[in-house]
Amino acid sequence: GLTASPARPSRSMLRIYTLGGFRVFRGEEAVPPTAWGREKAVFLAQLLVARRRGQLHKEQIVDLLWPELDPQAGDRDFKVALNAVQKALEPERPPRGPSTYIRRLDLTYGLEPGTYWLDAEAFEDHIGQASRLGAGDPQGAIGAYRAGLALYQGAFLPERRYEDWAAAERERLQTLALAALTRLAELLLQDPVESIRLAQLALSIDPVWENATRALMRAFIQTGNRPLALRAYERCREAIQAEFGLDPLPETRALYEKIRAG
Repeated sequence: GLTASPARPSRSMLRIYTLGGFRVFRGEEAVPPTAWGREKAVFLAQLLVARRRGQLHKEQIVDLLWPELDPQAGDRDFKVALNAVQKALEPERPPRGPSTYIRRLDLTYGLEPGTYWLDAEAFEDHIGQASRLGAGDPQGAIGAYRAGLALYQGAFLPERRYEDWAAAERERLQTLALAALTRLAELLLQDPVESIRLAQLALSIDPVWENATRALMRAFIQTGNRPLALRAYERCREAIQAEFGLDPLPETRALYEKIRAG
């Protein structure tokens, strides 16, 4: 699907970084941590980014961010946080003036599409382009995977790793990154050192990602190192046993047997 973020942000756009850590820029200028005024304003900004595909009702926002408060106190804290977010993003906005970046419809709030560039969306666009190019244009696919993975600097909003409202997006983007790392490792088998690095990076994020183990085994064979290829399988087997009490997939076992038979 098409995303709201253009490939390159214009000067008036917000640039929002979420992968590996939350940072916001207005044009060239970073929004300093002190500009948010209070932590709940940062929470609110991050929630709007995590749920950017739709509008959130004010009551939903209060339930997610201030579950312990009664409706009146929740309403008050929401107003204060919303005001702080708008002030941080648009310090020159006149009081009660319309907000460029936050869209309000009745009692629902969301990010205004087309006013921001988001690293997570640009990452997704590059990976989508890479899979479309796929087999038809392997060099183009390699370039698009590299561009996308350069943006994947770590988990989505790591500051909110214990919040349910950020979890689905974090898992979705991480799955995309793991698939991209593995696919790129497969495309670069002729450069086994790079292939090994990418597969190991995927396995450091998720030790039971079996496609990455198979890519790693093949890359070690490419370098003529059978013992390391066999050890990669053993490590995978131990990780899967520990996490699920299962054996690796038949195709992983078959590759292992083939390497072992030499």
